[in-house]
Amino acid sequence: QVQLVESGGGMVQPGGSLRLSCAASGFTFSTYYMKWVRQAPGKMLEWVSSIMSNGDDIRYAKSVKGRFTISRDNAKNTLYLQMNSLKPEDTALYYCATGGPYSGPGHVARGQGILVTVSE
Repeated sequence: QVQLVESGGGMVQPGGSLRLSCAASGFTFSTYYMKWVRQAPGKMLEWVSSIMSNGDDIRYAKSVKGRFTISRDNAKNTLYLQMNSLKPEDTALYYCATGGPYSGPGHVARGQGILVTVSE
């Protein structure tokens, strides 16, 4: 079955960086578009970024554009999110996902999530 496992989260100070990874299995990763979504405490699920199966048509939410970079390695069945210049408002559970609207938070499958905390 579809399995998505995120890693790389943690606590970082404002202005810092983190790189999230998502290991995919149980489906043909190279043929699916992928996305990152996040959920901050007490808030709704928010779409962060998407990337097509071949790495094209990369899109970002306005809140992260210019600071976050999505990428993928189809040979390794892995999705990445490089997060720079992190802000306290980036604190959230981050999920890799697939399916649903390309630039929206809806999805067909997602991982268990990884916590990112941005704090002094």
